[in-house]
Amino acid sequence: MESQNIVKLASNALNNKKAKQLKALKIDDLTTLADYFVIATATSSTHVRALADEVEEKLEEQGVKVHHIEGRSTGWIILDYTSVIVHIFTPDQREFYNLDNMWSEATEIDLSTILNEAEGD
Repeated sequence: MESQNIVKLASNALNNKKAKQLKALKIDDLTTLADYFVIATATSSTHVRALADEVEEKLEEQGVKVHHIEGRSTGWIILDYTSVIVHIFTPDQREFYNLDNMWSEATEIDLSTILNEAEGD
């Protein structure tokens, strides 16, 4: 599946489970790590796990398997889909690691169009 479709599916899964401060960054011009980051904030560590489970489930339904997962028992879970890396934080962890600032040169994707597209699917 193409990176853009993974971003769309992950973003909608996060949005539907009430993720906060949802953001997608196009990073392929800045690094070889991935093409995109999807970043979200959860309201608690339980919510972090629920969001990660939802993303994993929705992508798996479409035949996309996670390559690697880090942080299952922490306030920051990373779901690595090779071309797309999903970061789910508690508020404190998001503020501490500050990926938004670290990747400030990345192109932010307008999620309103991605989320609206999915509602019409």
